[in-house]
Amino acid sequence: MPLSSLNAEQLSAATAPLGHNLIIASAGTGKTSTIVGRISHLLHSGVEPSKILLLTFTNKAAGEMITRLERYFPKKVVSQIEAGTFHAVSYRWLKEIYPNITLKQPGELKTLFRSLYEKRYFSRMNLSIEPFSATYLYEMYSLYQNASLEGFDVWFLEKYPEHEPLMDVYMDIAQEFEKEKIEYGFASFNDLLLRMKHYLETSTMPFEEVLVDEYQDTNTLQSALIDTLKPRSLFCVGDYDQSIYAFNGANIENIGTFSKRYQNATVFTLKTNYRSTAPILSLANRVIERNERIYPKKLEVGREGKSHPPRLLVYNDLFEQYQSIAHSIKTTHVPNHDIAVIFRNNSSADGIEASLRELGIPCKRKGSTSFFDTKEIKFLLDVLTLLVNPKDMMAFIHIFEYAPSIGSALAKEFFQCFLHFGNGHFRQGLLHPKHHDLPKLNPAKNMQLGLFDDDHEIGSATRFGHMNLESVIYNHPLLKHPKISQEGVAFFRDFYHLMNLLHTQQPPYELLRSVIASNLYKRIIEILSTQRGRLKNGEIDQEKKKQAKERIERKANLLLDLTRQYRELGRFVNAMVLGGNELSEGEGVNLLTVHASKGLEFPEVYVVDLVDGRFPNRKLMSRGGSLEEERRLFYVAVTRAKDKLYLSYAKFDKLKKAEYKPSPFLYEAGLIKGEFEEPVTEIK
Repeated sequence: MPLSSLNAEQLSAATAPLGHNLIIASAGTGKTSTIVGRISHLLHSGVEPSKILLLTFTNKAAGEMITRLERYFPKKVVSQIEAGTFHAVSYRWLKEIYPNITLKQPGELKTLFRSLYEKRYFSRMNLSIEPFSATYLYEMYSLYQNASLEGFDVWFLEKYPEHEPLMDVYMDIAQEFEKEKIEYGFASFNDLLLRMKHYLETSTMPFEEVLVDEYQDTNTLQSALIDTLKPRSLFCVGDYDQSIYAFNGANIENIGTFSKRYQNATVFTLKTNYRSTAPILSLANRVIERNERIYPKKLEVGREGKSHPPRLLVYNDLFEQYQSIAHSIKTTHVPNHDIAVIFRNNSSADGIEASLRELGIPCKRKGSTSFFDTKEIKFLLDVLTLLVNPKDMMAFIHIFEYAPSIGSALAKEFFQCFLHFGNGHFRQGLLHPKHHDLPKLNPAKNMQLGLFDDDHEIGSATRFGHMNLESVIYNHPLLKHPKISQEGVAFFRDFYHLMNLLHTQQPPYELLRSVIASNLYKRIIEILSTQRGRLKNGEIDQEKKKQAKERIERKANLLLDLTRQYRELGRFVNAMVLGGNELSEGEGVNLLTVHASKGLEFPEVYVVDLVDGRFPNRKLMSRGGSLEEERRLFYVAVTRAKDKLYLSYAKFDKLKKAEYKPSPFLYEAGLIKGEFEEPVTEIK
């Protein structure tokens, strides 16, 4: 049974009485085993499985715990436990309450937000301050939803009081954004939690106990949602020293004030580490103990055997560092997939990746741009999404933003035109329009908005007579739109022919293969490869462009391979939207940001570019970060190592002609003698 395998401190936590229990689970101390043991204890104590809720930060973590439980309990019992991420669980519940809700990715909603922002004429306001960009304003609004329960204007002006003259416009954009989402049935990841919280304020969920994994990573909204669930018992597992997501809204006060917020709360501490050797743990302790100790602890060694002391690798030049590490990896007997190179800045990964590839060593990169977030993959998924749900305005806008002279605002107008031409049916309006008059897109004038609404501005298709268009395109009513350009018509023609070719009855593999082979996608490849092949002086490097095309084609073929296991297009698209970020690519050495490495462990770990300015990242510290959080990041990085830990830095970067000083953490770790001295010049 799960309980019999626990040590004394794990067993004490797992069998705690119902109530408010906080388990401080330091790195490698067996938090997953403790959570599985806790659920086992609840089931043996007579708690109905349907009254247990397990909240995690990845579906993979929830799946692993459920799989472990199935070794000891019948599947029909374990399947009744509600388990998953905050967002996945909320999405399941909301789907039952609001069947038509459609989850949209942040990038898609950013496009909608930008379409509303672009209609505001800031230039007419005679401002003494430059307005924030649409992208930055959207990111701030999303952060606000995670981080605060007060009004957006109150929260925003505390950070940027100088933007008070613009606050009414910012609020107007945010309010219209919320209205549009509701109108089209869209929901962001934040909306899932906000709407669930709102629903629970007048309803109840009959959970006996709610278990929360990685509690230190919860934000203000997630904490409020937990409280709104009103469970009889709460079992939160986390580690104050591994709280590294403040930039994403995580509120360290949730774990820091647990005992104050919940009366009669009990705090348990798991301190026996079964992952790392004694020298690695000793180094981690020396550094992290410099942070404020809210919950006193010190990692203890739980494994025996031969150990290797952490090694400091010092190089004269930055790229020499990357090449040397690549050679070390090539000569080690440790399998590639058991090695991790961990970095604080993405620029570090570029050098490591190039050096590994040069030696023919396979590697996979996580924590930088996700495969599913690359523009070429998002475009393909948007086309498939539009097939699954022809009313998905955001997918359409994202596609048409690639058309010359068509931004998100104009793309939205085109979408509304197609609905009009097809009596509310997008595909009908696109392929077989019933109406040939343009709709009145915005009869109500607004000084902030710049919408087309004058009948005399309607254009004529005769201006495109020289393009030798097929009659079905030439006679399409969209060509009457006064704002569509010749390039826009050419893009529309390719889009029309592709959509006319695709039918949802076809298998996902055949559909995607048709999209990849289409003239429209060839157009996208040309646009993206040209962008990526452009040099700083504006010229196009043809070799660089060719390589970009090859990378795009490889990614498209990888996505095509993923469709083979699916028979229904809807299931494939949903899997990519909800689980895409958790899919891994290929085999090889793991190239990881510190954030991406969290929760993982490897026999051999390299932490690179440990210079002041990069790690700790002084630039991010100046934007609201702190040395304490950077120290927690270092702690997370080094405790990923099981057997061997290498810490490296270079003294000089020949390319930038920059001199580097060792990271203060190397002094704190005792790898460099003496006290850290602040550098004379700023590291960039």
